[in-house]
Amino acid sequence: MEVGSLPVELWRVILAYLPLPDLGRCCQVCRAWRELIFSLDNTRWRQLCLGCPECRHPNWPSQPHLEPPSWREALKQHALATRTWTRNGQELQSSACLLFFRRRKDRRVWHVGPGYEFETLRGALGVVGPYDRVFLHPGVYEEQAEVALKVPVELVGVGRLGEVALLVCIEQQCPTARLCNLVFMPPWFSTVVYKTSWGHVQLDNCNFEGAQLQIRGPGTCQARFCSFSQGSSAHLLGVVLSLLDSCDFSGSDSASVTVEGPPASERNWACKHLAALARSFPSQSSSTPRGHEGSSNDKPEPPGGNVKKENISMEDWKRRTGGDAVCRGTVIEDPWSDGEHSDGEEENQEGTNNTKKLFTLDYKILYDHHGLSHLLKPRADGSLPLASSPNPPSVTPEPLTLQQELDRDPEAQMLASSILGCILRRCVFRDGKGGVHLSNYGQARLEENLFRSLNYAVRCIQHSTIVMLRNEVCECRASGVFLRLSAQGLIAENNIHSNGEAGLDIRKGANPIILCNKIHSGLRSGVVVLGNGKGSVRSNLIYNNKEAGVYILFSGNPVVSGNCIFQGQAAGVAINENGRGLITENVIRENQWGGVDIRRGGDPILKNNYICYGYSDGVVVGERGRGLIEGNHVYCNKGCGVWVMSSSLPQLLGNYIIHNCMYGLAVFCRKDPDNIEAREGNWPGQEGMGGDVGNGERRGVEGEAREGQENFNEEGELFAWESDLDSEDERHSARRSISVALMEGNCVSFNGAVGLYVKSSEALNVFANLMNRNCGPGVAVLQSTQLTRLVTNCIVENGRGGVTVEKDCRVELRGNGIYENSGHGVRFSGSGQIVENDVVSNCGYGIQVSASTDIKVVRNRVQPAQGCGIALLGPVKGVVHDNILFQGHPENKKPLLHTDAGNETCVLRNNSILRFNNSGASSPPWVLENPPPRPLASSPTGLSSSQYPSRLGISVTTRVGAAVESGCHSGSMFCSIL
Repeated sequence: MEVGSLPVELWRVILAYLPLPDLGRCCQVCRAWRELIFSLDNTRWRQLCLGCPECRHPNWPSQPHLEPPSWREALKQHALATRTWTRNGQELQSSACLLFFRRRKDRRVWHVGPGYEFETLRGALGVVGPYDRVFLHPGVYEEQAEVALKVPVELVGVGRLGEVALLVCIEQQCPTARLCNLVFMPPWFSTVVYKTSWGHVQLDNCNFEGAQLQIRGPGTCQARFCSFSQGSSAHLLGVVLSLLDSCDFSGSDSASVTVEGPPASERNWACKHLAALARSFPSQSSSTPRGHEGSSNDKPEPPGGNVKKENISMEDWKRRTGGDAVCRGTVIEDPWSDGEHSDGEEENQEGTNNTKKLFTLDYKILYDHHGLSHLLKPRADGSLPLASSPNPPSVTPEPLTLQQELDRDPEAQMLASSILGCILRRCVFRDGKGGVHLSNYGQARLEENLFRSLNYAVRCIQHSTIVMLRNEVCECRASGVFLRLSAQGLIAENNIHSNGEAGLDIRKGANPIILCNKIHSGLRSGVVVLGNGKGSVRSNLIYNNKEAGVYILFSGNPVVSGNCIFQGQAAGVAINENGRGLITENVIRENQWGGVDIRRGGDPILKNNYICYGYSDGVVVGERGRGLIEGNHVYCNKGCGVWVMSSSLPQLLGNYIIHNCMYGLAVFCRKDPDNIEAREGNWPGQEGMGGDVGNGERRGVEGEAREGQENFNEEGELFAWESDLDSEDERHSARRSISVALMEGNCVSFNGAVGLYVKSSEALNVFANLMNRNCGPGVAVLQSTQLTRLVTNCIVENGRGGVTVEKDCRVELRGNGIYENSGHGVRFSGSGQIVENDVVSNCGYGIQVSASTDIKVVRNRVQPAQGCGIALLGPVKGVVHDNILFQGHPENKKPLLHTDAGNETCVLRNNSILRFNNSGASSPPWVLENPPPRPLASSPTGLSSSQYPSRLGISVTTRVGAAVESGCHSGSMFCSIL
């Protein structure tokens, strides 16, 4: 009969009465009939799928409320999976093929139960033949001794699930078997209800209550739509391949699934069929879209949820922070602040705008071809470089997709495609102690599972290998995923959130690859790496965690690359207690405390990151912190760009530190008895901001150790795992050792206060930096008992003076270019040297020296806009010689070289004073040549990181440190890590 002879709707009503075999025959009639049968997907196919007693809803147990893409396809996959047990390769020899099919056709059906052929299971198993089917009718079947399966057999419970219960211990001694629609409970003599050591068992729609399933390699297992409750578990020892699909694990007393031992070298017949079935598994979750933003509330997003990218403009940031990023309301009392200028500077400040108008090019010495001018000049396309742009970077890099990561990492690609060990798919682990435990070279693959309300979700130890793809791990009481004792594997595209401890905890030489996950909303840190843990943490979204997004301590040494770490309630990345690591190309933004916090022996490589829009400082280098901080963009943070304190030894090379609300770089320490609470980390009204880490940090470290105490005891590890910390990983140690903190080749621009603020008792080397357009002075040295060296820097167009040096400070100024600052070029009250600098076009005095006990002002070129070129105020002891002083505006009536009357302790000699001739020249009368404007072009700025002079051994510096005395400034905004 033709399909068109009746309406399609009527055909669908008629065909809805056909059983499954007849529907299959109708599909083979013609293409029109096939399409008609396929159109019954939401009606007849759905009825057949849900009515099958051997399976449950296709999305059970994780998402039973969601319909599958195709009910017909789900039924087809179920039918194929249920036949795996009959595909015994040993029976499919060419000579025995017909015998095999005859036996299948003639296999018998046996019934067990009251009033049937057999009343006991043991009696039926004694007479069954190969591949016979045994129906167990409703009832409870108990055996007092172990039952052996010696021939392939199928055991099927009749009725609804739960009506047939077995209190038995079955040992499989045959190549294959299938059990369906049964409830297993442990007998009095054993908790193991089923075990096999070489055959294959298929379990469909079974319940295990307080029982254990035991599979030993080369035996294999395929379990589908099974429930493991009341402390039930699956124990797999040396399995080559086993598949647990759509199972529910709840109420476990230990791990729900334990995988132990390396895969056996021998393989049984089912391995190739299970591998083919595993590879044909359709992924129901698309790749997680990447982005920069996530929900800031505690409500988790589902795996694969879209995370919106947001580029914050400068206007948005000003709105969020309540005003312009200018020098406003900082609680640090700066001698350069309003009301504390010298008399000369007060006069000059009043006339600044007029001076800029009067100081035309007719009188100005040009300096725009100095050695760092390439950082300020417009590019070929007309755009402004970051150092001279009034706007911060508007775009940050996005994390890579999983496919992009796999394309560039062969090891991760191999792990992603591996099919070996225990495979768990679409299972639910809930309301118990543990999820999956791997040990002693075990292997497992976890896909699209849900782990919820456990002590831990996954624990991988002792050289085991785990592959986790598209799982959800949430609400664990301890950490979500533990990796210990040289464990490894791939953890990709998972949604790990709302856990009581760290989302991922990596220790004891574990070295996993962690790609493209969402790790968020944790009650502590997102990722913790400690105790010589390693790992590669790449392209993840890590956000809204209560503590550090990534926490590295106790010789942890991971690679953290390409992640977006944002909206954390503490620091973005914290490196503490001798932690190391390579932190590169991450976007670290909008964290409540410091973007990156380094202290207490932390010694990372921090390179090419975007650290921005934080509610505290960008980078904090606390007490005894070290590290190489190179090529980062640190901008639009509400506190300082970089805060360095307390005997730390960082190297800051080639960073952009711009548009921060407070200082660009602050190097600070002092003893302050009024700030005991600050030193202990207890800040009134500013929880977690400022001070030494003190008790808060110690509590955090103890907590990270405590979260794994239970696991250490179970795994036989030493609780005092710090004893392992001497085995230092050398993969990131190929860098120079320094003894003085170093700031070299950085751009410090458009910050709301001083560009470089120094209040330290340690030495500091500041070489070849650009400091321009900061709201305060370019450099302010308020305390420096050790030598601070400012060499070959360009300090230009800052809102106050160029360089301010207070009394009792030891400072060397050499080879700098100090241009067009709104106050004095140099205001110097300490001791030291001012040698071979170009101080031109500043609105106040060129160089003002006062109350100095030992000063040398030698071979400088000075042109003030107004005021004196060099002014020696008060009793100054020192030498001023071989300087060249150029007249500024002709109307400036102040002497170019001024000394107070009665000053007999300062020696003046061989200084040259150049003035305009009376006729006046229309072209610039003077130029800076031999040498050209400083800093000179031979300075190291612009070279690659491997070309810095300090790396090549050029002895320009001795070293620079910020060894802070105990305590810190009450107004600091660096974070303490809890």
